[in-house]
Amino acid sequence: MRPDRIPLFPLNVVLLPGADLPLHIFEPRYRKMVRDCLDNKTEFGMLLALSDGVAGTGCTAEILEVVRRYEDGRMDILTVGRAPFRVVELFTQEPLLEGRVDYLDDRYSVPNTEARRALAELYEACHTLIYDDYPRDAASPDADDQLSYIIASKLPMDLLWKQRILELRTEAERQERLLSYLREWAPHLQKVESQQHRVAGNGSGLN
Repeated sequence: MRPDRIPLFPLNVVLLPGADLPLHIFEPRYRKMVRDCLDNKTEFGMLLALSDGVAGTGCTAEILEVVRRYEDGRMDILTVGRAPFRVVELFTQEPLLEGRVDYLDDRYSVPNTEARRALAELYEACHTLIYDDYPRDAASPDADDQLSYIIASKLPMDLLWKQRILELRTEAERQERLLSYLREWAPHLQKVESQQHRVAGNGSGLN
């Protein structure tokens, strides 16, 4: 059972359930947080840092591995997103931000097979344009109820859009929002790709 009061790590990222997140830990307060989480086998909360504070909804991070330890105490760790949560109360006393949280379960939603198919096709097209590589995770066994999180974590989407995906509580609604986003985004990617090909074909580039 997860504790209802957890340490919080505000950062300019949105962690989604099932997504890997490597972190370089250098501040003493977060080095201690990581050591405590490792000793107690507990998770910490990731929150999107905003200009006027932090987002109210985040995701817990489980530490999978300490990849490297430095002589001065810094660490490289690999984490994975686990449980979405809503912050009920913030404790801002130094040295570490903590929060009392409610964990958020998904509500049941009727799958929209047509929207899912269209979303998977758009994801494959966008992924191929961006990374020049065809994605295979959309067909994985976890993709049925995690497709929205897979897509939003793999594509370099706007952070506030990723935050909106994290805050939605049905997979069907997340897929519909992502489908709308990618339908607007894909033509811009195709335009950039076309311009790059033209520049390469001309044998010239930007100085």
